[in-house]
Amino acid sequence: MKVSIITATYNSEKTLGYCMDSVLNQTYSDIEYIVIDGNSSDNTVDLITSKAKNAPHIVWVSERDKGIYDALNKGIQKATGDIVGFVHSDDYLADTHCVSDIVAAFKSHQVDGVYGNLHYVSFENPEHIVRNWVSQPFYPKLLKRGWMPAHPTLFLKNAVYQAEGNFNLEYKIAADYDFILRIFNNSKYTYHYLPKTIVKMRVGGASNKSLKNLIRKTKEDLKAAKTNGLTFPLAVILKKNLSKIPQWFSK
Repeated sequence: MKVSIITATYNSEKTLGYCMDSVLNQTYSDIEYIVIDGNSSDNTVDLITSKAKNAPHIVWVSERDKGIYDALNKGIQKATGDIVGFVHSDDYLADTHCVSDIVAAFKSHQVDGVYGNLHYVSFENPEHIVRNWVSQPFYPKLLKRGWMPAHPTLFLKNAVYQAEGNFNLEYKIAADYDFILRIFNNSKYTYHYLPKTIVKMRVGGASNKSLKNLIRKTKEDLKAAKTNGLTFPLAVILKKNLSKIPQWFSK
């Protein structure tokens, strides 16, 4: 199975090399690596160009976009793999066997999606775990409890994106939550939980880097819950936020 991995980046010269190396060093060989840059003004494009010289499976473009979800949508449109996943420019795959383990799970369980665990790590010291997001096998009632898989760990069959569409650009921070509700509410899709850390994410992402963004994210989460038909959406979002508290103590 061919795997398309998409990285959206903008002025990410400090972390992009680490991110790209985590993809390029995977033991699984059939990977199409798509890098979508938002017309960076630092040395990001030079870094991409340097990596691409020795890696013909890198597909990349640098042009203005409407934000991270627009960039991810562009990547999805370019993806030719059977499976599609994301590794954001501040993040990296946890070990060199992540993609091979994910593909093995797709093959053995015959599912539409595979997801796992995520470590939030220090920006300056990515070996220091700040928060540990341990997921669990999916069943529908979890959505009413504010549950979602860690989106960076979610790999889906390309056919799911072709059938369900892209990320909704009306959301600036919570389009991933909206998309997850959309597909996990659809009973025709099946998922497998892979109990291993797949992605390590540096703290300081768009959703949590300021109080203003936290407020905006909460409003967008509430809108996504309402739009996707969850009953008592305010209670759902409250549970969603409270469920994160134990992650700070399970390192």
